[in-house]
Amino acid sequence: MLKGIPPIISPELLKIIMEMGHGDEIVIADGNFPSASIANKLIRMDGHGVQPILEAILQLLPLDPYVENPVALMQKVPGDTIATPIWETYRASIKSSSESDKFTNFEYVERFEFYERAKKAYAVIATSEPALYANIILKKGCV
Repeated sequence: MLKGIPPIISPELLKIIMEMGHGDEIVIADGNFPSASIANKLIRMDGHGVQPILEAILQLLPLDPYVENPVALMQKVPGDTIATPIWETYRASIKSSSESDKFTNFEYVERFEFYERAKKAYAVIATSEPALYANIILKKGCV
């Protein structure tokens, strides 16, 4: 154990976050996301939801202040009527984090464009999150 590191952050995830450079992206994926077939580097966090991982990562990872939207979500498929209350939970977590000054709004990325962007991400975290459209991308900034 280390001081100041949230206990949900595994050694593997800490190493990945440390390796990332300015502009690199990390995906926190829900349980339905094709993480294993998309990820360049896959971090399994089975048994956890996206929200606690997001909150823990935001304690360590600076968001990029040089882009309009350093946080992206997978846009709902047109015509899909499913509710996405988890997005507001994400918004509240980001707004209450030390990174709130770098966040104005989410970027919404079409589903297949999101998959392509995830293929280029530095890493993908596979969770057991049951909520639909719960995938989120964070773009790393500078310390």
